Amino acid sequence: MMALRFVRRFASVSKNLSSYKCSPPSPSQRVVSVTLQIPSTKHISTTSITMATNGTNGVNGHANGANGTKSKFDPNFTQHVIDLMSPETKPRHRQVLGSLIKHLHDFCRDVELTQEEWVLGVNYINSIGQAYQKNRNEAWRVCDILGIESLVDEINHTVETESGVTPTSSTILGPFWSPETPFRDLGASVVQNMPKDGQLTYFHGVIKDAETGKGIPDAVFDMWQASTNGKYDVFDPENQTRHNLRGKFKTDAEGKFYFYCLKPTEYAIDTSGPSADLLKLMGRHPYRPAHIHMMVTHPDFIGVTAQLYPSDDPYLETDTACAVKDDLLLTFKPVQNEAKGATLDVEYDVRLVSKKYKPDSQMLMQNANQNKF
Repeated sequence: MMALRFVRRFASVSKNLSSYKCSPPSPSQRVVSVTLQIPSTKHISTTSITMATNGTNGVNGHANGANGTKSKFDPNFTQHVIDLMSPETKPRHRQVLGSLIKHLHDFCRDVELTQEEWVLGVNYINSIGQAYQKNRNEAWRVCDILGIESLVDEINHTVETESGVTPTSSTILGPFWSPETPFRDLGASVVQNMPKDGQLTYFHGVIKDAETGKGIPDAVFDMWQASTNGKYDVFDPENQTRHNLRGKFKTDAEGKFYFYCLKPTEYAIDTSGPSADLLKLMGRHPYRPAHIHMMVTHPDFIGVTAQLYPSDDPYLETDTACAVKDDLLLTFKPVQNEAKGATLDVEYDVRLVSKKYKPDSQMLMQNANQNKF
């Protein structure tokens, strides 16, 4: 649906993006079952794909609308494109690309895409690649804006135990996780360069086994955050030393962790590239709610990567990266006369589940994500 709105709006956009008005929503969707026919059964069996269509033209323009009407488009074209894949195409590649072709073709039919709109779309995709630089991955940012990264994260990290309990929610890795973040002693501060408007916060909690409720010793709580100017250490050498506002903490025998950090501050993503044009087209702001990143790991448990947000942040409902979840909210409480001068206190427990539920689970740490923003 978001892609549909994007093309409708993109076609009519003028140089003055602010003058563009939204189109009405498309017809409601229904779910139908589609069989992907493979030309040679020697290499792969028929694959069943379930997809969404609006029911007007039927799947791929075939004649099966709700009223039995026949499509005005060639009903065989999409299957022909799929059948052009070689018999040697790997099964997973065939499944993914076959479904992608079906959805893209149905999208074009659904909105009856004009040639002008198609050219605009192609040029926009080209502009995303042309804007790529070190530490600036526009394609990844566009995926965030469209909710794709959050959806893929949910698909890959949803876990439920035999007893029905669930771990702390996962969400997108976000900008600039670093494998070089140093371990710090429990109770240490990650604040190496205190900004004038910074609010020192005592952050503490327990990493627990979600099924037993017991604390997990020797788990690692890896955290990082932006300073109050919205910048991470690698982008702000004038004000921040390397590894400022980063730290890894190993839990004690009871699963407890505790350290000092800053209350996070909301910030806007870069508004100079193609991703910003997409936000303008949809009438959306560029802000991320304030957040602290965490990556929690232990050899015997499925790790959790998430972002933790102040519960009173004004951008929770409209996060430009679509990454807020209800169980990732923090309550910051004022404190006085704290031993190290903290003015705020926040407590947050993390729930992990055994790796037996996903023995091959892996944390997302690839280099591509470090170049995201």
